[in-house]
Amino acid sequence: MEQDLEFLIETLFKERGETPPTVDKYPDRWSLFRSLVNVRAPKAISGEFLTRQDEVLQTLIAKRGVADIEDLAPVRDNICLWRGDITALKADAIVNAANSGMLGCFVPCHSCIDNVIHTYAGVQLRLECAKIMEKQGFPEPTGQAKLTAAYNLPSKYILHTVGPIISGKVTDGDRRLLASCYRSCLETARKNNIESVAFCCISTGAFHFPKEDAARIAIDTVSAFPKAGDFKRIVFVVFTEEDASIYATYIP
Repeated sequence: MEQDLEFLIETLFKERGETPPTVDKYPDRWSLFRSLVNVRAPKAISGEFLTRQDEVLQTLIAKRGVADIEDLAPVRDNICLWRGDITALKADAIVNAANSGMLGCFVPCHSCIDNVIHTYAGVQLRLECAKIMEKQGFPEPTGQAKLTAAYNLPSKYILHTVGPIISGKVTDGDRRLLASCYRSCLETARKNNIESVAFCCISTGAFHFPKEDAARIAIDTVSAFPKAGDFKRIVFVVFTEEDASIYATYIP
């Protein structure tokens, strides 16, 4: 894997017309690779790069451990609550909290879910998103959903949705838009015969939607969705103990 990472970094620097620095330690080498793909524009790259990138990413994901959505115990009906990394969950589809550009986060090594999903899926994801957006011709509206492949992630697909950005008091309009994110993801999933969906906490990170309000909206919207029971599993994925406690409180 070390040699593959070295090759990937060299290729990315060559693409930029720059000479790669000497990086000896693995953590620094991984951070450099991640930073390079985070800032890279969506475009094609060689088959050898993709093969070696895929090997690196799949090895890293396997080492972290993959959880199967089928093994999760429902809290109620087919609804599950799971604390962990959504990029390590094997499901039909996971949900990405995207921005209106739909190309992922361009901030090197940022901790947002959009960045992490694009990093571990691989550079193919940004290119697919770019093609979708080029065809659409305008920024992604808040509250809708787009479906892409998941590439190197354990899931089959990714549902991308743009949540509301909160800069002051939360309005009823903000709440309706957040609810629309959950409905749109489930509607898109049903249209594509997706039987299990894992939701991240949409809008509660960099978009600053209050966590308790967002959790109530998420749970109420999913519970009220027509034929929600037809899904094998609908999972609310939380990363922190605080989020786990909030969701556990509001799932009846």
